[in-house]
Amino acid sequence: MRAATEISTTSHYLDQYGRAWIRQSAQVAAVLAIVLVAFWYVGLLDFGTLADGVPAILTLAREAMPPDFTNARAWLKPLVDTLAMSIAGTAIAVLLSFPLAFLAARNTSPHPVVFQIARTLLNALRSVPELIMGIIFVAAVGFGALPGVLALGLHSVGMVGKFFAEAIEHVDEAPVEAARAAGATPLQVLFHAVLPQVLPQFADVSIYRWEYNFRASTVMGMVGAGGIGLELMGSLRIMLYQEVSAILFIILVMVTIVDGLSGYLRKKFK
Repeated sequence: MRAATEISTTSHYLDQYGRAWIRQSAQVAAVLAIVLVAFWYVGLLDFGTLADGVPAILTLAREAMPPDFTNARAWLKPLVDTLAMSIAGTAIAVLLSFPLAFLAARNTSPHPVVFQIARTLLNALRSVPELIMGIIFVAAVGFGALPGVLALGLHSVGMVGKFFAEAIEHVDEAPVEAARAAGATPLQVLFHAVLPQVLPQFADVSIYRWEYNFRASTVMGMVGAGGIGLELMGSLRIMLYQEVSAILFIILVMVTIVDGLSGYLRKKFK
């Protein structure tokens, strides 16, 4: 009798496992089918066209070699502008995201209406690409680093605020309940029970965003927002491909330095 029960139980578990495996396989197959359709739609499966483009790419690569660093000294200020844009834009994003995140988190928002408004604002800021914002701010305040900073900062609020809000929503409720039971005010609960839990995640997100903003700020010059991107576009327009490769190399070096520095800062904040 016991052996029959064990066999029945084992059969039941095997049947459950089999159904789960079939369900997961079907989900993976569906995702792969969607990816393949997307590849076909955008032309990634058109191997003839891709093959025809290889000679043009090789020609461009040959024309870009060797890199021409003749004007490297003139690129120092644009590089500093790019770095300053990324730092200032990230700082604006963190400062604006900090209060917005508490309004956009379900467990700290004072009212459902406030929660929806905050979430909608974050979605709106996140949905407009920084290049479009850059064009708008260039039209509003003119050329230079300022429109780039404003575009990077406001676009980053949408993403940084979302990550901040999600970190707040996933805090351990035990310290929060303990603080409330001790008679703490809502503001005291935030400062003493919520903030200590989320500050390391806030720091991680801020550093990652700074790293992203440095790369994005190199592109802002394409819309007249200053920085090394403006020099890159100038060389591209007059087809100085050796200068283009030199600028790209310098950008690669700077991105590598920023990446190493951000990794060091993340370790310090842990």
